[in-house]
Amino acid sequence: MFRKTILPLMLMTTLLTPLAASAETSPNPVISRNCPAYAGNNPATASAGNDDFYYSFWSGSAPDYLAYDLSGVPEEERKVIDAVWYNPSAYDVIGMYVNRNMEPSDYTIEVNAAPGGTYPEDGWEVVAEVAGNTLSSRQHVIEFEGYNWIRIHVTGVDEKEGGTCQFNFDIHNVSDGVTDSWMFFGDSITAGGMNNCFGTGFATYVNQLDERYFPIQENGGIGGITSTDGRDHIDRWLSTCEANYVSLAYGTNDAWGNQSGTEKYYENTVYMIEAILEAGKTPVLPKIPYSTNADVGTYVGEYNAMIDRIYEEYPEVIPGPDFETYFKENPDGLSGDGVHPNDVGYDAMRQLWAQTMYERVYTAEGGEVTSPESGDVNGDGTFDLTDVVTMQKYILGVQTLRQPDNGDLMKDGVLNVYDLALMKKTYFMMHS
Repeated sequence: MFRKTILPLMLMTTLLTPLAASAETSPNPVISRNCPAYAGNNPATASAGNDDFYYSFWSGSAPDYLAYDLSGVPEEERKVIDAVWYNPSAYDVIGMYVNRNMEPSDYTIEVNAAPGGTYPEDGWEVVAEVAGNTLSSRQHVIEFEGYNWIRIHVTGVDEKEGGTCQFNFDIHNVSDGVTDSWMFFGDSITAGGMNNCFGTGFATYVNQLDERYFPIQENGGIGGITSTDGRDHIDRWLSTCEANYVSLAYGTNDAWGNQSGTEKYYENTVYMIEAILEAGKTPVLPKIPYSTNADVGTYVGEYNAMIDRIYEEYPEVIPGPDFETYFKENPDGLSGDGVHPNDVGYDAMRQLWAQTMYERVYTAEGGEVTSPESGDVNGDGTFDLTDVVTMQKYILGVQTLRQPDNGDLMKDGVLNVYDLALMKKTYFMMHS
């Protein structure tokens, strides 16, 4: 006999809205690692742009270019590519700690069909053009079939003409879609913890767990900001965001002295989650870290209660790591201010991110209608939209199920919004 979770009335609108269809998380491996690299003014550092180490960078004096010869990569692995560059500055020029450090602000992405082996001086075609960029990383999805070369040509740095720029530049195979791309929005804890050039990064830890994967990861952390800042800018950030998974890790500054209030934090976070869903992306929401600083720690539990509420109301949200529990059990991972992690704590956060997402995203079991018996709750021998509607009415308490066993997609003995969400996800994937 299955237990049923009765849905609060406030969730009816959420359930009546189709889930954003999301593809299975298949690998988007990096294909540019240590391929032949060329630069104009400073060729000696060109190879630092795509080596194994994110703490080394290509440095160029704009106008300058960094180019890769991808002819050695099998053609079927580069039909569509994601070209992503990373600079270690704060993600955007907002907040009280604006930090710009040799970011490319004006540039083009260009491709060339010339044979590999010798850098081509002409024949370059512009496939993306950016002016006035204020972000510390960007992704560009490019149809690359028939081409062998790619380059980023920088003409402006930190919104000034010319100047010295520095960054890493990776090319990923996304021929089967952008499915393993991550954006981590947040405050200074995210800024310090999710930058892939300080210690072992999230992508590398995922790769250590499963060598098939090397995620695209951008660090959207900005020191000193709150969920209100995130809400104010999320639509603009999402307009250029190619990531499939988008994490929201605000709350520490909201809780600091309880300045924002839990309801305001909840409203801001819900706004951002709905914006992410509307953009066709998957929101990820970790718990706010525990703090030994009483100005923060006194209120963290109240704010994390809002996150639990969001988990219940938005089954589309993937729960991220529980950093409240982790740092409560491991306070030695916090620095002297009791708020920010130290080097050990930051490294533990990245590992916990990789382990948690590997379990909940990369290797998650169930949640898929695999046969007529799976999802066929009305007992007509097929799974279709009528089963989704029947399940929804059942959870609302207005209809019974002929085949309740078929609705337990989570395999947990409970029929609730999570099973309904997975049914809806599968249906809309089948018909998208």
